[in-house]
Amino acid sequence: MGLQSRAGETVLHATVTDRMQPGVVYTTFHFPQAGSNVLTTDNSDWATNCPEYKVTAVEVTRVNQPSEWQKRFRTFSNKQEERSGACTGRWLTTAV
Repeated sequence: MGLQSRAGETVLHATVTDRMQPGVVYTTFHFPQAGSNVLTTDNSDWATNCPEYKVTAVEVTRVNQPSEWQKRFRTFSNKQEERSGACTGRWLTTAV
């Protein structure tokens, strides 16, 4: 499902369940590739400095491809993995 807020947009897999109240969207922020943080604004709680994700309004739509942010993140991650492989000696085929 596509999620879009005033701050950004991302695409996540969704499970519709009666365990959540109608109109409530729940997601974790554990996996950076999901892009959940792009939905939040720069505003944060004054005491804990946690983002105001608990009050972020989103529009939910049906989509069939990753968001633009996720495409850019995937490209960036792939480049980082290629570079780290070269730095760790993964490409060496002969022991010295």
